[in-house]
Amino acid sequence: VVHCRRRICIYRGGQVVIENLGDAVRSEILHCRNGSGDPGSALEIELSDAHAAAQPGAPAESAAPVQPSAAVMQPGVAHVQPRTGTAPTSAASVHSSAATVQPSAAPVQSGAAPMQPNATTAQPSAAKRRRRRPKRTVTIDCKKHISSCKGTHSDVVLFFIHGVGGSLDIWKEQLDFFGKLGYEVVALDLAGHGASTAPKVGAAYTFYALREDMRAIFKRYAKKRNVLIGHSYGVSFCTFLAHEYPDQVHKVVMINGGGPTALEPSLCSIFNLPSCVLHCLSPCLLWSFLKAAFARQGAKEKQLLRDGNAFKVTSFVLRAMMSGQYWPEGDEVYHAELTVPVLLLHGLHDRFVPIEEDQRMAEILLIAFLKIIDEGSHMVMMECPETVNTLLHEFLLWEPEVSAGEAAENGQREESTK
Repeated sequence: VVHCRRRICIYRGGQVVIENLGDAVRSEILHCRNGSGDPGSALEIELSDAHAAAQPGAPAESAAPVQPSAAVMQPGVAHVQPRTGTAPTSAASVHSSAATVQPSAAPVQSGAAPMQPNATTAQPSAAKRRRRRPKRTVTIDCKKHISSCKGTHSDVVLFFIHGVGGSLDIWKEQLDFFGKLGYEVVALDLAGHGASTAPKVGAAYTFYALREDMRAIFKRYAKKRNVLIGHSYGVSFCTFLAHEYPDQVHKVVMINGGGPTALEPSLCSIFNLPSCVLHCLSPCLLWSFLKAAFARQGAKEKQLLRDGNAFKVTSFVLRAMMSGQYWPEGDEVYHAELTVPVLLLHGLHDRFVPIEEDQRMAEILLIAFLKIIDEGSHMVMMECPETVNTLLHEFLLWEPEVSAGEAAENGQREESTK
């Protein structure tokens, strides 16, 4: 049991102060070549460029949510069911030499010389600014039960969510690996992707419509301990589910998901061109994706791109997906409120997501481990499947160390419930 206590203060100038009040989380997973250290427990982070507060309201949906197809894996068996279906058991365990990024931003030090009585310096004004009343204060105080997922467990489910242009086929190596371990895994195709239906209404591809699809899938297959694994745009849906269902989401894995910023479509983007123009440009877009999403552009990568359906979507769906990425609520404060342990995987050669964004995410999250994969790029789960599977396996097996007093308290609690 980890006691998560956090205070988040938002000031009018856009300043966000995050104060971790709980006990430190200690783990053997931290000892690796890419970094070390424990996630901050009694640490204040000052974020100067954060968004002030989440903007209220969400665009109304003009079309009913479209249920994406779900693929359910059994050990050694894979099949795709359109829309929904039953979820047989399949397997997921995780192994990782993951590096942890410790929130490193400390309270701002003002002045070098000690204060003298009646002295005129900039220090009093800095102290005065610190004491001003925040515009909004969010307090988190909860206890998280974090345990390992060892062996075959009937109460553990792994959810795999892909990003724009992909399909559940990008997870083939992970689904095979975890299916053989006996865990239940659920992979899905977003609307308009893979085997899912492709509505002709653009509103079906907005973030708000797709997140309701994700909610329906999650509520259909969720059990006691659920692990969310998202890639790129899919990370936003994992964040939403972890924020919405904190008691049901056990752990989260974010693969090349980017920073903790609100989603907003770009006004000056090639994807704003008409669908017919994008269709004509599709060969160029495919080649550009291959160069940006894979560390190498050899025959192997081209085969992975074709067989894995890593970027196979109609021009209409692509345009609607890119223009529908509007989620003002998903800012740094929203991410800072997450209390679930998170593993961040980043391919070093990713040209879509800069490494600084994942580092920023690791700083904001309460319990976060960042692992950089040197040989990978944006589609790292396809390029380096063994490395990714090992990291995921270790993360699933990881559980925080507890002190002797906490262990005794947990034992007494378990005895009282019997």
